[in-house]
Amino acid sequence: MHPITAVQSEYSLWSREPEQNGVLAATAELGIGFVPYSPLGRGFLTGTIRSLDDFDADDYRRTSPRFEGGNFQRNLALVDTVQALAAERGIAASQLALAWVLSRGEHLVPIPGTTRRARLDENLDAL
Repeated sequence: MHPITAVQSEYSLWSREPEQNGVLAATAELGIGFVPYSPLGRGFLTGTIRSLDDFDADDYRRTSPRFEGGNFQRNLALVDTVQALAAERGIAASQLALAWVLSRGEHLVPIPGTTRRARLDENLDAL
């Protein structure tokens, strides 16, 4: 039997279940790596998504409960807060969101997705 060396789960300012269910604390205590996927909230925490029209017609996020109806507007309020805090520090919202994830423990290795070189550079600047 091999020991568990890493656990992957969604984790961001927007999705904090690993804190609430004890997974984050357990991985830290046991010396297990934690690999947060979607640390930028499926792109939402970047501040570049302001309406459903910002998604392509076939984008899966159009049908996600987080982006439907009143949820979209409530989640925009979180993004606005992230953007305001980032602006105070002279950084991009994505950098603040990613830096926050990185600050949660040395055992975290987030995997932000990107398709653009400029976004990759921006993410690296969060380090």
